[in-house]
Formats: sequence, C-alpha cells, structure tokens
Amino acid sequence: MITKLHNDRLLRALRRQPVDVTPVWLMRQAGRYLPEYRATRARAGNFMRLCQTPELACEVTLQPLARFPLDAAILFSDILTVPDAMGLGLSFSEGEGPQFARPVRSSADIEQLSVPDPEVELRYVMDAVRLIRQELHGQVPLIGFAGSPWTLATYMIEGGSSKDYARVKGLLYDQPALLHRLLEVTTQAVIAYLNAQLAAGAQALMVFDTWGGILTPSAYREFSLAYLAWIVADLIRGTSNEQAPVILFTKGGSAWLEEIAATGCTAVGVDWTVDLNEVRRRIGSQVAVQGNLDPAVLYAAPDQIRRQVAQVLADFGSGPGHVFNLGHGIQPGVDPEHARVLVEAVHELSRPYHAGIGN
Repeated sequence: MITKLHNDRLLRALRRQPVDVTPVWLMRQAGRYLPEYRATRARAGNFMRLCQTPELACEVTLQPLARFPLDAAILFSDILTVPDAMGLGLSFSEGEGPQFARPVRSSADIEQLSVPDPEVELRYVMDAVRLIRQELHGQVPLIGFAGSPWTLATYMIEGGSSKDYARVKGLLYDQPALLHRLLEVTTQAVIAYLNAQLAAGAQALMVFDTWGGILTPSAYREFSLAYLAWIVADLIRGTSNEQAPVILFTKGGSAWLEEIAATGCTAVGVDWTVDLNEVRRRIGSQVAVQGNLDPAVLYAAPDQIRRQVAQVLADFGSGPGHVFNLGHGIQPGVDPEHARVLVEAVHELSRPYHAGIGN
C-alpha cells in the first residue's frame, strides 16, 4: 500500500530527522472525552462491538483528526484483543474494566494456548487497519500497537484489572518457568499480530508495557524487557532506510531507559515522572523520545496548559528526535477544547527549537 504522506513529521521525528515543528499525538486520543466517540460507542452497543466492527473502529480513529491538527492516527482497538483471540473470553463491564471469562491459572491452561492467526481470529483488526489507511488518504501516518507480553500476562492471570497483582507476582516468584512459558507464547502472538498490522498498512508501531513499572529491576529485565527485545528483533519492518519505527513505552520505566533503548527500538516513550532533559542526556543520542506531559494538565486552564507544554519542549530542547505526547492516556473528563490548546501550542511553541537545522 503506497500512499504519499502529506504530513510525515511523526516518522521523521521518530527517525531523528529534521522537522519544522515537533509532531504531536495523544495516547487514547480517540476516547470518551470526545462526544462524537461516545455517540458512536452508544450506536455500537458496547465496547467490544465497537472494536470488532472495522467501519466503527475506523470512524472513531478518524474523529480526533477531524477536530485537531494531530500528526498521527492510532488504530482504535484494545491491547487485550490478543488474549481474547487466544480463547480467554474478553468482556468489558461498565465501571469495572476488562474481565476474562477463562483466566490462565495452571500449567494446563497455558499448554492450551496457541498463537492466533491475525487474519482469522483477529481479522477485524486487520480490516480496520486497511480501512483506516484507505480513509486517511495519506493525511498522516497510522500507528499500530499491541500490549507487551508482561502486561498481557498480568490481565490473563489476574482475570482482569488488579490492585496488588498477587496471582501474577505469585507465579513469577513461585513458578518462574511456567510464567516464561506463558510469556513465550504471548510474545509469539504479539509478533504475529504486529507484523500483520504492518502488512495491512500500519506505518509505525507502539508496544504498551503498562505494568512493567510494578516489577523489581531484576524481574523487569527477565520478565518484561527480554520479551520486548524479542519483539523488536522479530518484526518485519521493511528496508533499512525506511523501516517502520517502533516505540516502546514502559509506564514507570525511567530506571531502565538505557536498557530499553538498547533493544533496537526506534523511540522510547516516557511518562511524566522524569524530566525530558534527563531522558535526552541518557538516551537521546541513540533513539527518539516520546512524551511526556502529565495528562492531568489538561484539566487546567488554557494558559496553564500552554505553560506546561512550553516546559516540556524546553526540557527536550532544540533539534529533532522528539514526539510530543502525554505521559499516559488522555482522561475521560477532559474538555476537548483543552486538547486543542495542547496540540496547537506544541506546533506554535516548538517552531523555534527546529529553526536553522536544515528542514
């Protein structure tokens, strides 16, 4: 699928190439803070039907782009589609989050798991990617994504969200070999899933390691980072000159920035708990950096949003290699006009940081 991009800032910044302004997109930019999203979700009937209907997934993917001058679209889906396709029976209850009807709790449960065919069990996602690429008409790049194996395993074992991760951490310490078996098959599933998204038309990829930050340093390296590196190594990303960029994001992972950068990823996403000047000092000569405004800033007045945007830009400083984003997903109660203020402020206030560097 060859379509000339009208706006390739994101891809250029991820490759640490010159840009005219810092590109910006928002994690969870298609979500409940938008009234048009809520209307489409109501029309779908439930969240799973919204994800599993390519036309509706395409519709909500494009909604924020109609409102804001964003520099990327991100596939509308959920990280838990992969374990759902492995037979765990995913559902979403209002106010309770995701739940699996058949959580993984034993060696027998793990042995029954197999890698789903992305064009069969996850065909609805691939059809959504193809349709979104078609409907974007080259406006901006499309980002595909998946959850990290460790993060998926936490949900698969706990059966849903958790406050203490007792089951998955109990398995980690009591039966590490069994957990590794689960992580291995899940990693193979994620690799197949992401490669299929690339084949269907995704132009960049992001891996969300949402719960990597709950681990000790040694456990993070063994049970999360090693599998992130495996994913990066096995992605079919195209020619060396135009490889599809890969962003790795471990929430709470600032202690391991150098090790994440060493996986071979294109960019490291960071949350709001570390200053970008420190991030750039530590890894900015190796990879691009994505982040890292505190999502709660969007509850503030517009002038305060602009001040905080200016601070993040100043923390990174001049030159390429920065993709502006929140440190985590945009929250449901945010006023959409505050998101507009953020996006427009990034473009306006970042221009001086890119002046005179050959763009």
